[in-house]
Amino acid sequence: MTAGNGWSVARLEELPTLDADDLPAWKPVRHGLGLEAFGVNAWLGPEAGGEVIEDHDELADGGQEELYFVVAGRASFVVDGDRVDAPAGTFIALRDPALRRSAVAAEDGTVVLAVGGMRGEAFTPSGWELKRLATLPAG
Repeated sequence: MTAGNGWSVARLEELPTLDADDLPAWKPVRHGLGLEAFGVNAWLGPEAGGEVIEDHDELADGGQEELYFVVAGRASFVVDGDRVDAPAGTFIALRDPALRRSAVAAEDGTVVLAVGGMRGEAFTPSGWELKRLATLPAG
């Protein structure tokens, strides 16, 4: 990782990967690059058929909008009951926080970038993010 006064650069593989039994593998992009204005994470589906975005809506976390971008591989999303095939290069914008969403990796090595925030409000990290960040090794 490289950093200057007010900027930083990192390759995906340079960011730590956090694994938990209850969620897909996660790269804390926001935290790793020192961003505070919006949420941004990379979710990893290391093998086809594996969960890459857990089934959820955004009502419990205050109602944020989310944008997903398939960086690598291919994901199969389900948004409000509709299936969406999402090869690398696909954006999926969810303006309605009540919509249920999930995704599985349709190819090995699928990576999905998720960006989120609440319309008209300053960003605050969610409880799940802070809890998982606490598992990062010191340093």
